[in-house]
Amino acid sequence: QVHLVESGGRSVQAGWSLRLSCAASGDTSRTYCMGWFRQTPGKEREGVAVIDLHGTTAYEDSVKGRFTISRDYVNKDTLYLQMHSLKPEDTAMYYCAAARQYCSGWLRPVSWYSDWGQGTQVTVSS
Repeated sequence: QVHLVESGGRSVQAGWSLRLSCAASGDTSRTYCMGWFRQTPGKEREGVAVIDLHGTTAYEDSVKGRFTISRDYVNKDTLYLQMHSLKPEDTAMYYCAAARQYCSGWLRPVSWYSDWGQGTQVTVSS
């Protein structure tokens, strides 16, 4: 099992930047794919960005060019989401997820991922 803990979420104004972190611990040797999802009340959880062990990434269309996902395998196996030019529609609870299967350049559905963090709230005001 993989334990995931997100951090970095806070309230910011539109246009600002923010970096989310997700610290992974436990059996991370088979976390072939990791990603960021977000969810707002009443809506389904949606994939934002994913990265696999080969470094292949995929992004949801609305964040392309603004968000960058990266993974630091050396420093405590931490996943990051660098977010620039934030918009009010980016407001959501952001979750970190890990899968024991490769993403291979696709966001993949929620069911693809076996481990989840507790989430970190990002609020963007106009």
